[in-house]
Amino acid sequence: MVLWMCRPAAAVLAALTACLCYGPLLCAAARNQQLNYRPIIGVLAQENLPGDQLAQGSSYIAASYVKYLEGAGARVVPIRINRTQEEYAKIFYSINGLLLPGGDVDLQTSQFSQAAKIFYNLALRANDAGDYFPIWGTCQGFQQLSVLTANKNLLTLTDTKAVALPLTLTLAAQSSRLFRNFPKDLLQSLAEENITSNFHSWSLSVQNFSRNAKLKRFYKILSTNNDGKKEFISTMEAYRYPFYAVQWHPEKSPFEWIDKPGMIHSTSAIRASFYTASFFVSEGKHVEPLCGLFF
Repeated sequence: MVLWMCRPAAAVLAALTACLCYGPLLCAAARNQQLNYRPIIGVLAQENLPGDQLAQGSSYIAASYVKYLEGAGARVVPIRINRTQEEYAKIFYSINGLLLPGGDVDLQTSQFSQAAKIFYNLALRANDAGDYFPIWGTCQGFQQLSVLTANKNLLTLTDTKAVALPLTLTLAAQSSRLFRNFPKDLLQSLAEENITSNFHSWSLSVQNFSRNAKLKRFYKILSTNNDGKKEFISTMEAYRYPFYAVQWHPEKSPFEWIDKPGMIHSTSAIRASFYTASFFVSEGKHVEPLCGLFF
């Protein structure tokens, strides 16, 4: 049984008014005083691929994403596809953040993409009003965020189907929200060791990113990679919003055991998984949701 309990409207209005009147510094201070140690993160489901003999039902969420978040101290709510905008809005105001997982659906016409767009727009409006709401995109989720921001698909084919790579960290990485509190030895491992798992055929090239004004204004590049022919973005975060995207798969190292190239289970890879998950879950602790889910 799920009970929906909403924060009093007066309290919400007071918080938003304070943010609008006194600016981001007061909002940040208020969030620090209202840390929520029971964050709820939604994970968006996606369509099963046609012809998948192992598929059960019409949609799925890979278990590794749930374990990834729960291992960092979050509670996880599955978000089903093919729901109404009203249902998605109700869920949005009942969670502390959203993870868009990897997969293989159409980024402009699928039910996954349509639901992601609704949550993306709700998150933009909420953050603009001072209601902190983070989004994390992994692989397909990274790509989906780029399509939603640019309002077009700028992805290009790369030879990155099953390979582990080190990250080429940019100068912006060390001061980024995502990486600035990582241990120095872990950042060094990320930069020098083949520990980031890549399982994608499409990437956002640095060239296409640089040519698109919307993407350049919205996102800061934290790392890139190269498949030998094309340089593509592997990690980015938004300037003004708590939106984060990785083209690689930090959730795979501790929780997936398929014997394929690119599946890395080293200590450094598992630490990278834990620190990325811990960072995102900590983003979800900033403030209570406008409505709470209690089980």
